[in-house]
Amino acid sequence: MRLDKFICKSTDLLKNEATIAINKGEVAVNGVVCLEESKQVHENNTVTQNGNVLIARPFRYILMNKPSGTICSNVDEAYPSLFNYLDVDKVSELHIAGRLDADTTGLVLITDDGHWSFNITVPAKQCQKVYRVGLTRPIAEDVAEKFKHGIELQGEKELTRPAILEVVEPNEVLLTITEGKFHQVKRMFAAVGNRVISLHREKIGQVELDVESGRWRYLSNEEVISFIHK
Repeated sequence: MRLDKFICKSTDLLKNEATIAINKGEVAVNGVVCLEESKQVHENNTVTQNGNVLIARPFRYILMNKPSGTICSNVDEAYPSLFNYLDVDKVSELHIAGRLDADTTGLVLITDDGHWSFNITVPAKQCQKVYRVGLTRPIAEDVAEKFKHGIELQGEKELTRPAILEVVEPNEVLLTITEGKFHQVKRMFAAVGNRVISLHREKIGQVELDVESGRWRYLSNEEVISFIHK
């Protein structure tokens, strides 16, 4: 991770304070003073500040059931942040691995491990996300085949990646996708003449939603590891 982030994760300094400490020559990596806040440091590096060895706090991996009317942001905006439901220290260090719209509910993963979240959000990693979708009208018979081969979305140069559609009821389906374009699920159904009226994410990778709306828990070691070797 970046040196300034490492200092924040191993002290009580804020990012701007960590940058000042680095610029003042207080920080050394493997015994050599480093003035680059963007320098990448790794587990086998020894980082010191004024001669004191710094040890980063462990990364955190959290599952939450996002309520409707909240936003995937660290701060309140037009809607309140879902982080208001999270009772942990140093919330500002956390980010969401795969955001949901304000009116979309369900599973979100929260972490301070950027490398870990990369495996979830980058389409090339093909991490599956499963959504339960409510529709205004019964799903047409040919939609599953269209989604399987990819469809064209307005304003996009490439077709969507192959998606899996499972019909639960005429107006309710499960959709599995491996990417996260802007409003993608809603745009996919709009492209085939339907409209989404409810959207709920139930699963990411092997992790399934198992807490009530507004509740959260830490992931198990097995759940964390399931995203590492993608």
